[in-house]
Amino acid sequence: MRLSGRGIRCVRGGREIFSGLDFETASGEALAVTGPNGTGKTSLLRLIAGLLATSDGSIELEGGEADLTLPEQAHYLGHRDALKPALSVLENLSFWRDFLGCDGAHADKCLSQVGLDHTTHLPAAYLSAGQRRRLSIARLVSVRRPIWLLDEPTSALDASGQSLFASLMRDHLARGGLIIAATHTPLGIVAKELRMGATS
Repeated sequence: MRLSGRGIRCVRGGREIFSGLDFETASGEALAVTGPNGTGKTSLLRLIAGLLATSDGSIELEGGEADLTLPEQAHYLGHRDALKPALSVLENLSFWRDFLGCDGAHADKCLSQVGLDHTTHLPAAYLSAGQRRRLSIARLVSVRRPIWLLDEPTSALDASGQSLFASLMRDHLARGGLIIAATHTPLGIVAKELRMGATS
């Protein structure tokens, strides 16, 4: 599987964020998208996820499931943790499993993988910022998709959480997945770098 972009231009609110951007990554590889705030890291992820339309250029996936779109083969983990505060930890994960079409591991096992097995019946409102992030990460392992699009994925995670997530990312890559992550900090895995800037 190979995911690439050629000559991508992004315009938001009438302002050009970047243009002429190229990237390429393949199964088993991670691409770290770095650069100052406002250079378009999040916008690039949202373009790949199908949440924004490109103003020019193309984004192509080779070797994926022919009957599925790129967004249907990707997980997008954004800045905000998409959780319902009144629902329990297990209910939140179960919602996403149903919504995304569950074909992965059992929910309890996924919560254990991210260190939340002791919070199963706790309302999500009671979780710390780091625990909320772990619950969002549980979505990635609960429903298997080959492409992970991660926006500042280690934000709010403590050292043990970062180590745990790095292990999950390495496992995903070993299974033939690929990762594109916008980040200001090291991911804890081997990754190519795409530096965003004013001339991107």
